[in-house]
Amino acid sequence: MAVKIRLQRHGKKGKAFFHIVIADGRAPRDGKFIEKIGTYNPTTNPATINIDSDKALSWLNNGAQPTDTCKAILSYKGVMYKKHLQGGIAKGALTQEQADAKFAKWEADKTAKVNNKVSSLATSKKDDYAARFAAESAAKEAKAAKVAAKNTPPPAVEEAAAPEAQAEAPATEE
Repeated sequence: MAVKIRLQRHGKKGKAFFHIVIADGRAPRDGKFIEKIGTYNPTTNPATINIDSDKALSWLNNGAQPTDTCKAILSYKGVMYKKHLQGGIAKGALTQEQADAKFAKWEADKTAKVNNKVSSLATSKKDDYAARFAAESAAKEAKAAKVAAKNTPPPAVEEAAAPEAQAEAPATEE
């Protein structure tokens, strides 16, 4: 039996939500599965992934083959790296302490990267809001100026009276 680690689709149309499952390769996509090991929500930014790393690692060690998308998800969460480090331990290239230290360093770097992305998204959202507010305020002021100009009496009447006064003024001087 070919066992696969793959995604099982749930959610509404246009709002996908996936379960990460262990299933027989011949079973339908949303059909019978052996075990659910996590969830994946691609609609959030960054994507929300909850996975039981120990179960995923044990299934990988027992020969389960991840699909391309699941392999990317497992790599993102560090399961594939942990499997790689365990292979190094089995060959004698690393000790368990060295592997644990490498994984802890990798995990800290990954967490920092994700936190930076979340904070940059939050600041860009605030900056976008401020820019939209400023543009809306400028448009509102321009519209108010147009309305004020439309409601004021036309200056043409005052200019027409001014040339007549100038014409009379030189006549009296002579």
